Parts: sequence; C-alpha cells; structure tokens
Amino acid sequence: MQNRKAVLSLAVIFPTLITWIYFVALSDHAAGIQQAAYSIGKVIQFVAPAVLIYFVSRTDYGHKKPQSSELLLGAISGATIAGAMWVLFHFVIEGTAIGEKLATEVNDKIAGLQLDRFGAFVGTAIFYAACHSLLEEYYWRWFVFGQLRKDTTLVTAIAISSFGFMAHHVIVLAIYLGWNSPLTYAFAICIAIGGAGWAWMYSRFGSLYGAWLSHAIVDAGIFFVGYQMLKATFAE
Repeated sequence: MQNRKAVLSLAVIFPTLITWIYFVALSDHAAGIQQAAYSIGKVIQFVAPAVLIYFVSRTDYGHKKPQSSELLLGAISGATIAGAMWVLFHFVIEGTAIGEKLATEVNDKIAGLQLDRFGAFVGTAIFYAACHSLLEEYYWRWFVFGQLRKDTTLVTAIAISSFGFMAHHVIVLAIYLGWNSPLTYAFAICIAIGGAGWAWMYSRFGSLYGAWLSHAIVDAGIFFVGYQMLKATFAE
C-alpha cells in the first residue's frame, strides 16, 4: 500500500519534472540536448508503468473491445473541443498581442526542432494525434487513474489524475503565453476538465478507445490551429 502510494506520487509529478527540465532548465542549451533529455524522460515515463504492472505486480493488462457508444462519445467530445479551440483562436486570440507572441514563440520552437518544413510538421502532428495521445491515455488513465481507483473513490481518483495531467501542461502554456496571462490558467483548467472527462470515460466503459479517440481528435485540432498560425512559415 505504502509502496504503491509512493510510486503513484512519483507518477503524478514525473511528467511535470520532465517538462520543466526540457522547457526551463535546459532552455539555453542546444536543441539536441533538450530533445535527448526529453526523449529519455518520455521513455522512462511510458515504459516504467508497463514493467511495474506486468513484471512486478504480475497483473494482466486486460483487453476489452470498444463499444459503439464509447466511440461515438469520444468522437463527439473530441470534435466539440477541437472546434471550440478553432473558434477561440480565430475569433479571440488571432491578431491580438497575445496571439502574436504565441505565434512567435511557437515559430521559434518548431524552427529549433527543425519542424518548420511542412512534411516534418505534418509527420509530427500525425505521431502526436495517433500515438502520443494513446501513450498519454495509457499513462494517465490506465495507469495513474486505474491504480488510484484501487485505493480511493472515483471522484478522488479523477481529481488527482486530472490535476497531474494538467500540471505539466501549465509549464508549456506559460512558456508560450506567459506566467501572468489569464489564458495560461484558463486553458490549464480546460485541460484538467478534459482529463477528468477522459478518466470518467475510461471508468464508464472499461477501455481506452473512447478517451483515446477524443484525445487524438483534440491533438489533431491543436496541430491544425498551429498550422493556421504558421502558414506563412511553411509558405517560405
């Protein structure tokens, strides 16, 4: 019990630590060093839970076929969130001082990562929407939320896992929008609500398919907004 609490405490804060190292501690270092540290951290984050559950706890991963209602809810929720992001960007943020700052910060970041070519950007978008979203659902919903649920109530497990899911995004948002920007914290709250919804979906249906589909659509929407923001860069 105590060991599981310690492991889960580390699991909740570890992604935030990785993000802080990448975006803050190594911000003045070469992009290759930043990316290497980030990649090592991500490998640890996504491999450790599988090793712990299967080889240490000797627990079967389990498998459940997706339900049509689960996929429908995932598609509708994902499309709704992605659509709301597009509307917010075009009618609230685009053309403002915050919008210009955001575009500059994002442009500098993708240039440093050599993603300022259309093909590289699209390839990264596909990876994040299809693969990274699944890895995050596996980590935050299947592992963190699933293990918390063994010792806590549904509401508590949702709250803790969603707060952890939100926390590392706060750093990313603050880098692009500023620590003093209300949008940083407004978007962070939206992320926590999204995480809570995906945790509830996992609890309700017993599989990650719906949450993954919703998360994938949201990530695709983020990259689409990013493309709209940086069209001039890709046209050069």
